[in-house]
Order: sequence, then C-alpha cells, then structure tokens
Amino acid sequence: MTPLTVFVFYLYSPLIPARGDSMNIAIIGLGEVGRCYAAPLIQAGHEVSLCEAHVSPAAATLASKAGLEIHDRPGAWLAEIDFVLSCVTGTTSLPVLRDVLPHVRPGTTIADFTTASPSVKREGAALAFTAGVAYVDTAIMGAISLNLVRTPLLASGAGAKQLKAMLENAGGRVQVIAEGKAGDAISLKILRSVFTKGMEALCVELLMSAEKQGVRAELYEQLSDIDQTPLRSFMDMLVRTHVLHAKRRAHEVHDAQNELISQGLESVVLPGVERRFADTAQALDRKALPSPDPTVDQAVEWLLASRC
Repeated sequence: MTPLTVFVFYLYSPLIPARGDSMNIAIIGLGEVGRCYAAPLIQAGHEVSLCEAHVSPAAATLASKAGLEIHDRPGAWLAEIDFVLSCVTGTTSLPVLRDVLPHVRPGTTIADFTTASPSVKREGAALAFTAGVAYVDTAIMGAISLNLVRTPLLASGAGAKQLKAMLENAGGRVQVIAEGKAGDAISLKILRSVFTKGMEALCVELLMSAEKQGVRAELYEQLSDIDQTPLRSFMDMLVRTHVLHAKRRAHEVHDAQNELISQGLESVVLPGVERRFADTAQALDRKALPSPDPTVDQAVEWLLASRC
C-alpha cells in the first residue's frame, strides 16, 4: 500500500484492538507526528490517551474516529500510563516534561520525539531519572508525511529497547543505539543533517555550474570513482589528507571560487570551505602533526587540539 493508503486505512478503518500485551500509552501533541502513531498503536491493541492544548481539525477527526477524548493538559489522567510519547515542539520539550512528571508513576517511560537539542534532552533525562522515570531520546530520521509509522526512528537512553518493541509491534521501525545515552540520538540526527544539507548546498552549486558549461553528464562520469568508494573510507581519507594538504588545497578552493564568479555563479558555499582550509593551514604553522602520515583518529584529535 502507498503511504496515503496506509494513512487512510488507519484513520478510517474500525479501530479494533489486536491481540497482544496491551499497554496504556499517552500521546502528548497531536501534530503530524503524534497523529501518525495514534491509530497504529490502537490497532496493535494498546489503550491510547490523547493530549493537545490546541486541537486541530485533523486531531479532532482522529479522536472522533477512535472514540477518544482529547485532554488539554497533563494531569491526574496520566497516573495509569505506562508509556508517554512526547510529540510536541523542541522548544516545549522541557516544559511539557516538567508538567508530565508529577502525574506519572515511577517506572513509566517517556519517549521524547521532539527536535530539542542534545543538551536539552540530557537535561530531560536527568529530570526523569530523579523521578524514577525512564527517558528515551527519540530522533525521527525521515519524513513522517511520506512514510508515516514506517518512518525510521533512532533511539537512545533508558527504555529505548522497550520503545522499540512497542512501536515495532505497531508497524514502526526503531534502531536502538547500543549503550547510547539520552542526547546521542538527536546528536546523530543533527550530524547527519550537517552532512546531507552541506552536500545538498554544494551539489546545487556544482550542478548549476556544470549545466551552464554544458558538461553535467561528463561530470557524473568524472565523479564515478568516488561513487565506487565506501562512504566511510571516503570521509576518513578526506580528513586524513586535509591536515596534510590544507595549504595547497586552500589555493585550489580560491581559484574555484573565481571560476564560478566568472560564470556569474558566485558561490555561497566555497567561502566557508576556504576559511576551513585557511584555519587548518594556520594551525599547521603553529603545531606539528603527530605523524607524517596520520590516521583519521590522529587527524581528528589534532584538529580538535588545534581548535580548527
């Protein structure tokens, strides 16, 4: 079934609980994320409670079809809840957590699906620990609107394995970070974004320039060797050789910028790239490398020590 078909099925089919271990689950925040998980969890046989301060028409429709009321705030109704899914915005992650904790019993698990920063999620985990509550840092690693309950999740912290079991029973996909702490999942999501969004911006400039010069098809061929290299090996090679050749490459970046300018395509990416190389080049004048042929571990440690 297509994602749209799955959504319509969950939203409008009779919500008959499936057999299995039933849990009491509260979903706080009925935006796109909260609504995505409500119907599948009901279908899996769980008792679901809903909470939203500002109820949208979509949330009202979902609640009506499921025969559920929507609480407008955390309260005594949370006393028998086993799992809380916090699906609010990142800015309200801690305020909502503080509102929830006085009402849940020790042993409850709270999964924070928000985009709050790693430091906020670590603070949330500490507050939960003090209350005897497990806290799962849960990072959404795809587009909920496209994959709905099948959207990959990355989870870390106390209760992550329990979250995986519960959601996968409802059709979800959860990867648990082994020995991971709260903050690790969202950190990896952000780092992934640094990589993908940086590559996206660079590819936009690259393909515009190639197209303007009439060599876009040939460019793909010239990059085919990179396509044959495992990503980890390629990334490690770039960092290892960066600390060796930053000075020369800084000049190459400068020349590449001038070429784009001559095409009427002044780069917004390459000035930052040039600064990165220039900072490393200056660090090389201040501090010697640990080896003439450093490993990636040595290169990263040297870069951090040099504050590049």
